[in-house]
Amino acid sequence: MLTFILELLGMLLLILVAAELFTNALEHFGERLGISEGVTGSLFAAIGTALPETLVPLLALLAGTSNVSVNEEVGVGAILGAPLMLSTLSTCLMALAILKRRGLRGRVQPERSGLLRDLNFFLVAFCLAAVAMFVPSQLHSYRIGLSVLLVATYIGYITLTLRASRDLVEDGHGTEAEAPMLLSRLGLPTNAVTIVLQLALGLLLLVLGAKGFIHGVEGLSHLLGVSALLLSLLIIPIATELPEKINSILWVRRGKDTLAFGNITGAMVFQGTLLPAIGILLTPWEPRIEVLTGVLVTLGAALWLRLNVRQNGLPVWVLLGNGVLYVAYLTITLSR
Repeated sequence: MLTFILELLGMLLLILVAAELFTNALEHFGERLGISEGVTGSLFAAIGTALPETLVPLLALLAGTSNVSVNEEVGVGAILGAPLMLSTLSTCLMALAILKRRGLRGRVQPERSGLLRDLNFFLVAFCLAAVAMFVPSQLHSYRIGLSVLLVATYIGYITLTLRASRDLVEDGHGTEAEAPMLLSRLGLPTNAVTIVLQLALGLLLLVLGAKGFIHGVEGLSHLLGVSALLLSLLIIPIATELPEKINSILWVRRGKDTLAFGNITGAMVFQGTLLPAIGILLTPWEPRIEVLTGVLVTLGAALWLRLNVRQNGLPVWVLLGNGVLYVAYLTITLSR
């Protein structure tokens, strides 16, 4: 057991280093392209830092272990656990990071139109993913149709987000890099080549971390006698969502609320569309009680945020409420 625990801790450290490299390079990338913080956070940061939770189910399903059942459980758990973790625990941790500075009634003020767009797209897409669980696996054409619809939803989301970028930059929401490039500390110049190089290095470390976690989770599931599905719902997202958590905490503490929230909600849209599309096609995608509980809590957390969005932002206490939902999920799931 110690070996698997050390492996998981090692992967956590690897993901942490990768997040710092990736975030730093991404700010310089967005500044060089002259794009808005919304695009940088909701698209580039969200997709990049969502790579581990994207790779975990893909690697598990396509190149995992010899145990097909374990591969499917790890895949489903990683797919559904990611948006659950982001919508509940990640938003709560972001609030805790600024609670002392802004107070319980303080506000997190991301750019409103982008936040609403992210939440609206996620709620629609995740509802479609939930409906797909009740479509029998024998009805292949219906499942394929729902998967295609989810992919089309994400394409539509990208289109609308990019269209809004120019006006947001003109309104003062352009991406700005505060810290120098990390590779520049090695004496390298800051240019397009080194930015892409640092981005690629960060992504490579994320890939290695994701692969290591599949092995660690399978080993722990056997030793503890706990299903791979349950461990994947609870453990994998904590690690694979570290980039989003850390990035958003760093950004919100620096007053970059749009980048902080966009990183989380943009990743939620990515994970609520493309990943379920993969799960619907490559796994049984059935409404097991652990899965349904997670889906309902995730939708409830996203809806809670959506209902509390105001012109002057979101109160800090609202984000803390999402942490309560995560604790409730843990209580329900672990007490079974």
